Amino acid sequence: MPSIGAVLREEISRLSRKEVRSQIDATKKATTQHRRHIAALKRQVAQLERQVALLARRALATPQAVSTASTATRPRFVAKGLRSQRARLGLSAIDFGKLLGVSAQSIYNWEHESTYPRDEQLSRLAALRGIGKREAGERLKQLHSGKNTIRRKT
Repeated sequence: MPSIGAVLREEISRLSRKEVRSQIDATKKATTQHRRHIAALKRQVAQLERQVALLARRALATPQAVSTASTATRPRFVAKGLRSQRARLGLSAIDFGKLLGVSAQSIYNWEHESTYPRDEQLSRLAALRGIGKREAGERLKQLHSGKNTIRRKT
């Protein structure tokens, strides 16, 4: 025959299991609801990302977006291109700097990618792209003659 202690122990453990199960069931329900909600949010985020990608593609495909993007861009600058342009014109860094209104050190720094020209200087560089050796020489002569006349007056 079982002792009273063993019976009490079995009854206590049975009641505690029952109580734990009731507490766990509430937690399981909440966890299930949270998982469903998270899955719905993930689906919604994926759908919105698809919509954004579609709208971005449509915006790039419209001619208005292309024309505004091309007009908003500033002149391109490549250090290697600057070196080759200066070599094509046959100018030293000093003379090329005089044409642009900057120092020879600025030209050197641009060519070695230590610094980058400002927007104003980029537009001047773009204007010089189309000139040849003769025109560059004439512009330098004009700059030298203008400076010489100024020196004589002072």
